[in-house]
Amino acid sequence: MLGDHWLLLSVVVLLALVVFGPKRLPELGHAVGRALHEFRSASQAVADETRTVTGKTAPAEPPGD
Repeated sequence: MLGDHWLLLSVVVLLALVVFGPKRLPELGHAVGRALHEFRSASQAVADETRTVTGKTAPAEPPGD
């Protein structure tokens, strides 16, 4: 998954530790995870509502086979 970008990831993590400190980093991670969860739930609700209103389901395969 990371491929050759492991060095960049380690620099970002080190920078985050320096800027936010080790005590605040878990709190920030929890807040980001909660925000992502809420975003996914909201986007799923919009998709469900769209399917309900239009009466259509998402195609299983893209057209043009």
